[in-house]
Amino acid sequence: MHAFTKFLLLQLLASLGRQAFGTEIINGKKVRKTSMLFMASVQNRGGHVCGGFLISEDFVMTAAHCDNANPVSVVLGTHNLKMINNNTMRYGIQKCKHPMYKNASLGNDIMLLKLSRKAPVRKNKLIKFVQLPSLYVKPKANQTCIVAGWGWTKTNGQTVNELLATKVAIVNLNTCQELWPKRLPANVMCAGGSDSTTGFCQGDSGGPLICGKNEAVGVVSFNYMANCDYPNAPNVYTDVSKFLPWIKRILKKKKC
Repeated sequence: MHAFTKFLLLQLLASLGRQAFGTEIINGKKVRKTSMLFMASVQNRGGHVCGGFLISEDFVMTAAHCDNANPVSVVLGTHNLKMINNNTMRYGIQKCKHPMYKNASLGNDIMLLKLSRKAPVRKNKLIKFVQLPSLYVKPKANQTCIVAGWGWTKTNGQTVNELLATKVAIVNLNTCQELWPKRLPANVMCAGGSDSTTGFCQGDSGGPLICGKNEAVGVVSFNYMANCDYPNAPNVYTDVSKFLPWIKRILKKKKC
């Protein structure tokens, strides 16, 4: 790894509150117990179906297409899905899907999940919420960011029990569109999957793209033909900044 690349990585990890990874999403590494404490596992009665992330004491953000799996709860406070205390870590949910959502390929792939009780952010050292991005500060092309989840580690694989994360580079949206064989929806951003061997896979949907000062700038939406054998076309995320008025309105009302 070049010295400059190492410097960029160290700067990113520092800005994430020293949220470094352990030793071994696609080509990811295990996340330390004290890192990324905003991560949520969105689950149906069969277990994990999507990722998510805590944005307030009352709401988790995820992808709208995760509703296809009929989620009924979220799990907070653990990176290991084998270690769940249902009495304290599991929360019932009310789904607030974006009103313009039809399917992921048409955009608006974002959903808020109202928790059945407040997440004990101030009392529980294993639960934190993540910052939302600024409306005006955008990640730059080639900026290094992080995506995390419990999804497949290869095409047609299986989900994992321990949270994994990997570094991905932001892809300029015009470049991303040129690399995709079909028209991308509005209000998306691209990172990873192209010119690299890292990215997300099925089961990571709804998880965050973390950039800058620990900001969740994107929501995992879709990849190219469910193919996680990178490099291929860039991965596509919902651009959180484009939905800030809708998000803040719900957070203020504390209901859909």
